[in-house]
Amino acid sequence: MKITGIETVVVNAVQRNWIFVKVLTDQPGLWGWGEATLEWKTRAVKGTIDDLLPFLVGQDPLRIEHLVNTMTRFSFWPLGSIGLTAVSGIEQALWDIKGKALGVPVWQLLGGRVRDKVRVYTHLKRGDASARVPNTDISRFCDAVQETVEMGYNAIKLGFVPYTGYDAPLPAVRHVEKLAAAVRERVGDGVEIMTDFHGRPDSLDAAIAYIKAIEPIKPLFCEEVIQPGDSAAMADIARRVDCPLATGERLFTPREFLEVAQTRAVAYIQPDLAHCMGFTGGRKIAAIAEAAHMGVCPHNPMGPVAGAVALQFDAATTNFVIQEEAVGIVPWFEEICATYPLQLIDGAWPIPETPGLGIEIDEKAAARYPFKQEVIPATESVLADGRIANW
Repeated sequence: MKITGIETVVVNAVQRNWIFVKVLTDQPGLWGWGEATLEWKTRAVKGTIDDLLPFLVGQDPLRIEHLVNTMTRFSFWPLGSIGLTAVSGIEQALWDIKGKALGVPVWQLLGGRVRDKVRVYTHLKRGDASARVPNTDISRFCDAVQETVEMGYNAIKLGFVPYTGYDAPLPAVRHVEKLAAAVRERVGDGVEIMTDFHGRPDSLDAAIAYIKAIEPIKPLFCEEVIQPGDSAAMADIARRVDCPLATGERLFTPREFLEVAQTRAVAYIQPDLAHCMGFTGGRKIAAIAEAAHMGVCPHNPMGPVAGAVALQFDAATTNFVIQEEAVGIVPWFEEICATYPLQLIDGAWPIPETPGLGIEIDEKAAARYPFKQEVIPATESVLADGRIANW
């Protein structure tokens, strides 16, 4: 069997363009799907996939580790977020091909499933980009949280922390404290709450001030409380607060996650399989985390192929804890799929038995939502004095 080509299918989902990767083979009817979505970098990722194609044409698609080495080492220059996202989408599609060729789900190729279902969490209004609710209105925000939970979820991730800088103004901290307490009061103790800082605080003390405001509601974790990449600083914060921390969506390689593990910077790591070299990188990262007693909570606010990839990975990963999803980000999330494995039952996804990833994109349906320039919410992140803040 040989690789004959790679196609990309771009689908606009308002705040991002999903980039679906289709790796073709010389076997009639046998191809694989992956997802290489990277917000606001669609053209660059597509171009990088085109640049990687010459390394792969004529190669055996079943030699996955070999082909990942081919793409990363022959590239010579470090690939960064754009390049590794392109590699990840291709890598995922190779596993889909291998599972289909052998007639087994990908989780079977990863050593077999270690659980019977995959617990998931969602975002406010299931991530619906058209139904944003400001956290400045505590009553409306709590109503939206309750509505989301009633859709069948027992875990939700919310944004409590405002755009900030090096300080944490007391009125803002007090508001976060009241907001978090109101949400916990509304949903009770039976719903896990997580909160994403998005790396907004510029100083450790600002981050700590907001964490301590949220601590009383006992969140599962506070995510990216400072900008990623400084494990020593994150570990310093962890020692000064009484709340589990998480990070990892903007880290890409096993070496970066090794530093997080060595410093015991967080309780949970959050690799994104669309950016960390897919299953190949994700498995190595999970092993590093397991050795450091850390759980894995994969990042994934993207499209249906990314969800299917995460489901297969989670089924076979011992230290997996909970999976991020955003299947309500657009109302036609499932519509563009010919087969679709992401069924919510009691706050979890069942494990599919379909060969490969268990998902097929309906390309005619996908064509109804072609590439558009995305809405870029990051442009809202401006402080009162006009300085650009971290989104």
